[in-house]
Amino acid sequence: FPGTEFTGFKILEKRLNSRDMKARPFLKELLSNNFLPGQTVIYSLQRQNRAYAGLVVIRKADGNFLKTKDGSFFHTEQLARAITNYPFYITNGNTPQGIFRWTGFDTSSNRYIGPTPNLQMVMPFESSPQTFLNDSTLTSNEWNRQLYEALLPISWKTNDGMYESFLAGEMGRSEIIMHGTAINPDYYKLQSYFPQTPSLGCLCSYEEWNEKGVRIVSNQQKIVDALYTIDSKDGYVVVIDLNNENGRVTLQEIIALIE
Repeated sequence: FPGTEFTGFKILEKRLNSRDMKARPFLKELLSNNFLPGQTVIYSLQRQNRAYAGLVVIRKADGNFLKTKDGSFFHTEQLARAITNYPFYITNGNTPQGIFRWTGFDTSSNRYIGPTPNLQMVMPFESSPQTFLNDSTLTSNEWNRQLYEALLPISWKTNDGMYESFLAGEMGRSEIIMHGTAINPDYYKLQSYFPQTPSLGCLCSYEEWNEKGVRIVSNQQKIVDALYTIDSKDGYVVVIDLNNENGRVTLQEIIALIE
C-alpha cells in the first residue's frame, strides 16, 4: 500500500519495527500537579504484559493523592487486558495507554458488566475537542495531534505509548469505560490475572457475588465511593504501562513517586 495515509498501517509499521518497550520518561512528571492542573486524575498503572493486574490511584483536583482514613494511599487493583489480548488499536483489544476524559457515572444493563456504577470515558475523535479538553471556548470540532499533545509534559510529548488513546480514537474505537464485573472468575483460575476477569477492552475491576446474586466484594465500588468522598464527578483517566516485568503492580513501586 505505497503512499497510504491510513492510520492503521502507520501503527502496524511502527509496531513491527519496534518490538521492545522503550525507556519511558520520568513518571513523576505525569503524577505532578502541573499535569492536567485542577483536574481529578485517575491513574491506572499497568504492565506492558496485560496478563497481570494493574493498580489504580487517584490524584485530587488540589494535586494531592487521595488517602484513606488510616493515612495510606487509596489504591485498588484493576485489569486492562481484553479477553482477545489484541493490541490497543483493534476494537475489543487491550485498553490503550494515554489520556481519557472521564465524563461522569452511569450504570449498565449488560449482564457481564453488572449493575455497579461505572465511569464513562471518552477518547479523542469519539468526543469533540470541547468535551475532551473541557473547553467550551473551542469553536472547531476537528481533531489534530497538537491538541492532544498540548496536554502532555515536555518529556512525554515524544512517548509513543501516551498517544495510544488518540490513535485508538482515530481508528474508531469507542465505549471504553471503567466498570465492575459479574463474570465468574473461576473461568480464569489458571490465568496470572486471576481472580480478575478480562473484558472487551475496558478497565475492569474485580467484584465478587454470592449465589443469590448479592455483591459481597467490589473494587469498582471502592473507586466510585472514593470519588464521591472528594465530590468529584468528572476529570481524566490516564493509563500507563510502567514496565515489562511479569507480576502485579504494587503500591510500593509508586509510593516514593507519589509521596
